[in-house]
Amino acid sequence: MAQSSGGHPHVEQQSCHNGADKKPAERRSHHSEEMKGKLVARLNRIEGQIRGVKGMIEKDTYCDDVLNQIAAIQSALNGVGKLLLEGHMKSCIVERIQDGETEVLDELIVTINKLMK
Repeated sequence: MAQSSGGHPHVEQQSCHNGADKKPAERRSHHSEEMKGKLVARLNRIEGQIRGVKGMIEKDTYCDDVLNQIAAIQSALNGVGKLLLEGHMKSCIVERIQDGETEVLDELIVTINKLMK
């Protein structure tokens, strides 16, 4: 698995943005292929769970059972978000602060607040 210079797994040592022009639309993540595979696998399972909930509703499944499946989906999505946030903080955030872009902290706070809704 690729590691950053700080020894953190999950991220490859690359730039978080392209060149001197740092428009948000041009920024890219830089996850290792292994991490991408793990995230995609998790998202595929979540996608299957969502299809399952849709089927439960179509079959008039008892509401409490459907709600429990929705809670499981939310938990799974939170897990994906935590992995992404960890990698983002250990790579992009650190890198941008080292580059003097302290406004990235405001961006991070907004993102964390969205995740904690």
